[in-house]
Amino acid sequence: MPLDARATPEAIADSTPAGSERPELAVAVAQYAPGADTSENERLLSEHVALAAGRGARLVVVPEYASYFQPDLGPDLVRHAQGLDGPFVTLMRSLALEHGVAVVAGLVATSADPERFANTLVAVAASGEVVASYQKVHLYDAFGAKESDWVVAGEPSPPQTFVVDGVRVGLQTCYDLRFPEVSRMLVDAGAQLVAIPAEWVRGPLKEHHWTTLLAARAIENTVYFAAADHPAPIGVGHSAVVDPRGATLAGVGVEPGIALAWVSLEALDAVRTQNPALELRRYRVAPIA
Repeated sequence: MPLDARATPEAIADSTPAGSERPELAVAVAQYAPGADTSENERLLSEHVALAAGRGARLVVVPEYASYFQPDLGPDLVRHAQGLDGPFVTLMRSLALEHGVAVVAGLVATSADPERFANTLVAVAASGEVVASYQKVHLYDAFGAKESDWVVAGEPSPPQTFVVDGVRVGLQTCYDLRFPEVSRMLVDAGAQLVAIPAEWVRGPLKEHHWTTLLAARAIENTVYFAAADHPAPIGVGHSAVVDPRGATLAGVGVEPGIALAWVSLEALDAVRTQNPALELRRYRVAPIA
């Protein structure tokens, strides 16, 4: 269902916990299509954060490339790169403070290379403070694309996490989902929920890959996922909040929209008691030297 300024709360996919008096964290994933108009991108961010917050969200995750996007990466994205003190993050901070929510978004950020940009996630707390940032490590040099032509890869570094309403949230981006060690390192750092902004490009079986890998990463790490993708026709859509058993609590299809669900630490503990896979494993994950 298309989402616009006239959308009502009834238009939002919702998974309210039956009989729950105190959900630990209400999280929303916003699925929409950023483009080459920076003013429109700012409007879309403002609209989706306000709508999600109005529905009760305390954490809002929006897509990768939320500040600026063109399907064919090129010098235009480099020219539109911003610093973490630029207008897009400044707007994120203002919206977070105004609506009392944490916000995670993908940013086309400046880098030390004048001919390439950094694909960066930024997390802003409800206080308006930037509490975490993550530069995409695994670039999309696959399926005929070569993101590294225009993007500087982040170096493997300590996992980026932050806390919202007592829930520790980790950050990863899009193509990182194909590398199970990324999610495992976040969980080892204490993440109970992984936020993953994405621009998961459409193609043969790509929708299947996206939904399968989200469920697999959630199951093998007994962790929640909040995944925000671009809608069709460029992205596969299917943004979702997935629980530690791999079940989709709330999601949207291929059109723009918002999905809202609750993350329960009590439920997380129950899953990890039933399936103590993290305790039983025999291998550690370490960066390649």
